[in-house]
Amino acid sequence: MKLQQLSLFMENKPGALRAPCDALAAAGIDLLTMSLADTAQFGILRLIVRDPERAKKVLEAAGMVARVTEVVPIEVENKPGGLASVLDSIEDAGLGVAYMYDFGAASRGGKAAIVFRFEDPDAALTALKAAGIRVPSMEELLAK
Repeated sequence: MKLQQLSLFMENKPGALRAPCDALAAAGIDLLTMSLADTAQFGILRLIVRDPERAKKVLEAAGMVARVTEVVPIEVENKPGGLASVLDSIEDAGLGVAYMYDFGAASRGGKAAIVFRFEDPDAALTALKAAGIRVPSMEELLAK
């Protein structure tokens, strides 16, 4: 199952992260997981929320530019070598990984979930299934 992720380009200055968080909070939108990467002049904030289209509208109404992209959550054994094993299968399938980050709330029962951005999410889903790698649904990721 693919997830929709919001990406925002932000100026790299004190307080810049607060604006999107405040806008989403005021709209009652909960952040399920996020990642922030930076360079000297700008940052990229990546967010996963339950309703990405609504969140995108909220952010745009607050003057921000948000883009929706598809990402794939992958279940990984939460032990040494768990991620390496998944990465072996990804490499064997010839899949390109743009970036990845932890879906922290989903770590439980000896399993973790890692969010991957693939060059071709549909091809990735096919290859992951063929390799026996589990792709959890949003409902599974949020189950406590």
